[in-house]
Amino acid sequence: MRRNSTLAALFGMGAALTLLTAVPASASIPDLSEAPGGGGAVVARGRFEPYRAGAKAITYDQKLVKAGSRATVYAYPAPNNSTSVILITRGLVPHRGYGAHAHVNACGATGAAAGPHYQNVVDPKPGTSTDPAYANPRNEVWLDFTTDDDGNGIAVTTVPWRFTDRHAGSVIIHEHHTHTHPGHAGQAGDRLACITVPF
Repeated sequence: MRRNSTLAALFGMGAALTLLTAVPASASIPDLSEAPGGGGAVVARGRFEPYRAGAKAITYDQKLVKAGSRATVYAYPAPNNSTSVILITRGLVPHRGYGAHAHVNACGATGAAAGPHYQNVVDPKPGTSTDPAYANPRNEVWLDFTTDDDGNGIAVTTVPWRFTDRHAGSVIIHEHHTHTHPGHAGQAGDRLACITVPF
């Protein structure tokens, strides 16, 4: 995984989405992480496996995210000082809704190692943030998706800010789509899997 500007330079948001959704389930997505550049875009990809030191993509629940399934995350600067993030998954449970969010830390031995959701404006209240004023898809990176017949899914979001000296470290896949109501905002059930992303 390396920072690069290839996706942002070659494709606008619409063109990138067209490219990614056009790729057949049986095909592999081109690896852009080795392309030259350094303009702030990020590509992270991995096959989920049980935890081991150095693993990029970890499953904590092999019933819902089996070993060998895959994820790719693209994150890149978008117009108007915003950031676009694309999550692509392959080989999960068919016809199932999952939640997904950017978290503050890299993946670890348990889902808890990734820490809380990354927030552009951090909720001042200690503990898990469930206040919709802070736990919402404009202040956090939410990537909920529903899989198709083959267990493949895609999610796209654009948030109206850029990462600065604080960076998210991973994307966690959760048990179900994300709640939005007070007291439960941002919650999406158990942490099923994690992919480290150097945002």
